[in-house]
Amino acid sequence: MLRFLVAAFAAMLALTPVAANAQSGLAPGQSKADYYAWLARSPEHVEQVRKFREHLVERHVEDIVPVWQMIRTSSSWRECGADRFEVAPADKWDHIVTTLAFVRDEVRPAVGEVEALSAYRDEHLNACSHGAPLSAHRLFFALDLTPVADVSRGEMIREICAAHASTGRQYNTGLGFYSGMRFHVDSNGFRRWGSDGRGATSPCATGNYA
Repeated sequence: MLRFLVAAFAAMLALTPVAANAQSGLAPGQSKADYYAWLARSPEHVEQVRKFREHLVERHVEDIVPVWQMIRTSSSWRECGADRFEVAPADKWDHIVTTLAFVRDEVRPAVGEVEALSAYRDEHLNACSHGAPLSAHRLFFALDLTPVADVSRGEMIREICAAHASTGRQYNTGLGFYSGMRFHVDSNGFRRWGSDGRGATSPCATGNYA
C-alpha cells in the first residue's frame, strides 16, 4: 500500500511545474517526483530514509534542508552510471550535523532558504566526479546548495563569505563557489576556494563577486 501511495504521489508531482530558480543547477532525474519514484521501487529505500530522518530529528537538524534533497548524489550521476539518490551509510550520518547547523545559523539568515543539489557520493561516483579519495562528499560532510530566493550571485557570495569569515572556523566550515548560483559547504576543515578549487581564487579572498 505504501509503495502504491508513493508511486501515485510521484506521478502527481511529475505534472506539477517547478519554479525555475529552484531548479538552478539541478540535473535531470533528481526532481521530487523522481525521488518518490525511487522510494516506490524499494521498501529498503523507505526504511533507510526513515532511519536517517529519525537520526536528524534526534540531533535537532531535520528541518534545515528537506531530507529528500539530502539524498541527491551528484549532477554527474547519469554519465557516471551511478544512483541518482542514495542514503549515506549510517556511520557517516553524524558528519552532516555540523554542516546543517552552519546552514541553519549562518547561510539561511544570509540568503534565505536553500536547496541541496548534491550530498553523499559513494566511492565510485566520487572518483568519477574527480573528487579526492577523502572528499567531504565521500564522507558525507558536504552539501552543494543553491538559494531558493531571488538573490543575485554577488549578493549571495558577499553574504556567505561574511558569514564564513565570522563563524566559519567555529563550525569547521569549508566554503567553495562554482559558477552560477551553486556553492559548497562542509564541516571537514576551515578553508575556502574558488571555481578552480584553489584558495587564492575564492571570491571571499579576491573580493570579485561577479
